[in-house]
Amino acid sequence: MNITMKDRVAVVTGGSKGIGIAVARRFAESGARVAILARGAADLKAARERLARDGLEVRDYACDVSKAADISKTYEKITADLGKIDVLVNNAGTSRAMAFESVTDEMWQEDLDLKLFAAIRFSRLVWPGMKGRKWGRIINVLNIGAKAPAAASTPTSVSRAAGMALTKAMANEGGAHNILVNAMLVGLIVSDQWVKRHAQRAPDTDFDAFTHDLAKGVPLGRMGTAEEFANLACFLASEQGSYITGTAINVDGGRSPVV
Repeated sequence: MNITMKDRVAVVTGGSKGIGIAVARRFAESGARVAILARGAADLKAARERLARDGLEVRDYACDVSKAADISKTYEKITADLGKIDVLVNNAGTSRAMAFESVTDEMWQEDLDLKLFAAIRFSRLVWPGMKGRKWGRIINVLNIGAKAPAAASTPTSVSRAAGMALTKAMANEGGAHNILVNAMLVGLIVSDQWVKRHAQRAPDTDFDAFTHDLAKGVPLGRMGTAEEFANLACFLASEQGSYITGTAINVDGGRSPVV
């Protein structure tokens, strides 16, 4: 199958590392004009240069998507540079999980701003253009806790569950305008987050052994790669994913207890 995103303008938030840069790479390889967003300008520059070494061109924009004003300004810059946005991947935010009674009001608000309101605000900006052109793709990156929240999984599990409801509501409204909205639910994917946790928890252990131990509850027996995640994101964002909307797909090697 020849998956193409030729000349589509795609935005990937949280795009400087891990899943985000893998998705940006796959989109660019498929012909899209890609904008990557993250808070850190240095990380963005490094990501852009890494892709450029492989012959892939992306634009990078420093943006704190937890802030409405930053989203609005960055949206204006992207559309001025690249044109109307066809594909939006809402990928910002790392996992934050602790016992319910430990989560303060400030933590709840920070998590909701970064993981839920960022997706709402950015999607609201791209929606009219997608609607007018009768073509759009929005992918909300969540995690499997959205379907099956575990103990000590707040605030992330709640923010992500709200993101799943948002996905379905938007898909139902967007269908008439050929705006397809889906969620991809992360299980255990090798990323910078896990590299940092390895350094903190088991610096004397081989990283492959560390991830193998983590993946004991995964039916496939291993953690996934960001590239595997990106392959599905590219399909959903492409012309070939034209009849898939309103879904929340587990990308987890079978780990989730919920289909």
